[in-house]
Amino acid sequence: MLKKLFGGLGSAEQFEIPEHDSPLFQDIQWDRLPRHVAVIMDGNGRWATGKGLLRTAGHKAGVKTLKNILKTAIGLNLDALTVYAFSTENWKRPRPEVDFLMQLFADYLTKELQEMHADNVQIHFIGRIDGLPASLQKQMREAEALMCHNTGVKFNVAANYGGQDEILRAVQSLAARAAAGEIQPEQIDEAMLENALDTRGNLPVDLVIRTSGDERLSNFLLWQSAYAEFYFTDVNWPDFTPEDFVKAMIDFAGRNRRFGGLQNK
Repeated sequence: MLKKLFGGLGSAEQFEIPEHDSPLFQDIQWDRLPRHVAVIMDGNGRWATGKGLLRTAGHKAGVKTLKNILKTAIGLNLDALTVYAFSTENWKRPRPEVDFLMQLFADYLTKELQEMHADNVQIHFIGRIDGLPASLQKQMREAEALMCHNTGVKFNVAANYGGQDEILRAVQSLAARAAAGEIQPEQIDEAMLENALDTRGNLPVDLVIRTSGDERLSNFLLWQSAYAEFYFTDVNWPDFTPEDFVKAMIDFAGRNRRFGGLQNK
């Protein structure tokens, strides 16, 4: 069924956005879906190593999976999908792998830009974008400008991103405004801080999905995930299918979110 809907990993350009009456969505409770889903796309290297391939093969396969999941998020009419593409800590990886990832980002934008635009996606890049290669920064800004008026899924790509770093930058910007006399320290509240974060304009994260078995946030969306639900799976990211994504949606729909209060009715 999934191969028929999405064409398989080998033919990403054939993927189509599933309709609401698709068999893929038959068990979905549409009124209980998360609005903002964040994904830690883990396991590319493990997937490749397990197949006797170079780690770079895992990253290439992971890009195809990302396209699957974005198409599925569009079909589900999610408000936002935020993915952890490259952390501030990932610079510690071997230089050839880092260079490959930078080129993979560039190739992804070149290949997928117009299709995402046609799908009404709003793309945003969060993190220390100014620390990335200049040519990639240019591509990112051009992509954001092209899709800035789209009204579909907000597709946030975290690149050179760290949650602690994001909060620190937000606090520094508010401190600078206070020092300049623009605001008083006592005026700083949650809303003001949220507006200083990279994700300003997005709803809080409802659901965090992490693939490949690890069960931690790894410095991802620390503020935004304060009351998020978590869904962990042992499936490596390149093997994570639209069906797996829907399983996470169904699991979320069955949870009772109390937000510190008593059971919701």
